[in-house]
Amino acid sequence: MERTSELYQTYVRILQEELIPAMGCTEPIAIAYAAAKARQVLGCMPQEVRIGVSNNIIKNVKSVIVPNTGGMKGIEAAAAAGVVGGCADKVLEVISEVTDEQKAEMRRFLEHTPVRVETVDNGQIFDITVRLCAGEETALVRIAQYHTNIVRIEKNGAVLLEKPVEEHQAACGHEGAAAAEDGLSGRGMMSIAGILDFADTCDIADIRAVLDTQIQYNTLISEEGLLGDYGANIGSTMLKFYGDDVRNRAIAKAAAGSDARMSGCELPVVINSGSGNQGITVSVPVIEYAKALAVPRDRLYRALAVSNLVAIHEKSGIGRLSAYCGAVSAGCAAGCGIAYLQGAGYEAIAHTLVNSLAIVSGIICDGAKPSCAAKIASSVEAGIMGYHMYLNGQQFRAGDGIVTKGVENTIRNVSQLGREGMRETDKEIVKIMLQN
Repeated sequence: MERTSELYQTYVRILQEELIPAMGCTEPIAIAYAAAKARQVLGCMPQEVRIGVSNNIIKNVKSVIVPNTGGMKGIEAAAAAGVVGGCADKVLEVISEVTDEQKAEMRRFLEHTPVRVETVDNGQIFDITVRLCAGEETALVRIAQYHTNIVRIEKNGAVLLEKPVEEHQAACGHEGAAAAEDGLSGRGMMSIAGILDFADTCDIADIRAVLDTQIQYNTLISEEGLLGDYGANIGSTMLKFYGDDVRNRAIAKAAAGSDARMSGCELPVVINSGSGNQGITVSVPVIEYAKALAVPRDRLYRALAVSNLVAIHEKSGIGRLSAYCGAVSAGCAAGCGIAYLQGAGYEAIAHTLVNSLAIVSGIICDGAKPSCAAKIASSVEAGIMGYHMYLNGQQFRAGDGIVTKGVENTIRNVSQLGREGMRETDKEIVKIMLQN
């Protein structure tokens, strides 16, 4: 692939747009970011907070600990963290520099300041509005479509920033697909063949910086997950009962990173498709296999380009948030990256992806919480099994359930399942969660 071509530059931009640092589960952090920005606009501490969020935000914030809050959970805690201790200029690392005094102040803020939360349906799966009031002074910030996309800012009713937010035809270019995301490079140009061509030929200098950060951050949090007592300790359970060969280490370390992250660990991660869990899942297993295989560093970079881009390609037709578990896309993509490390070409990687998607595409997303680590373990295991099936001359064939002829067609089927078929499932999940 020519470095000067539009397609090459699109793949580089996609990696730069998606592989960004975040501390904490990204949905509560997006609330904290909106709240910190609104506090910046207001210019003083608010006397009242009003928050409007879409159903999927409720689902992904309800059960996860917000880091740097002293163990608090929920929308109110995320907003308080942003108002009291947030630095909006740090975006998804907005509450990474909170002091102990600010942690105590967050609790006092929630005790004395009315915080009202309501669900909103403005036609966006991802939608957050934070309005702060102090006497006659007001400030509003709205984030929509994806975690860092501020689309409206108001001060005392005057509009300071406004970007149109519309439901567009699919980024992946087929009827009824997920809405395009304003300001991001077109995902409709992506394909498995194109991803592999890019990975084979790219100048490593164009992708090294984002991948070095991903390797550093995501390795550290996975190691912390194994050392500490986080969540359900899925990673350490894997190693205790299933051994410590490279396959189990790859699965366990990915799960351990999620164990830590879902339980309030204050280490940052590099995300993928807006998710820290997905960022950990696409990278840590590939890094672990690269160590075991002693491959050159450049080969690891190229394999990570494959795993990251395959996951983004899968998610582009589903959308940022869905009842379809994002760990599935990431775990299956990790299988492709592991295959690439070992010299696999297009045929092997296409079969790896189809095989693994056939195994785990039924896993639901019921929000961010400790069980995400177990879903990651299952998805990475499926990704590795998908490759081993290919090596053993086995495959799932067209007509086996949602599998059809051609990897791109199977990806489209899975996209339709996650985006359209699971809409009602998503509503029921939220309804059930709100009853608990």
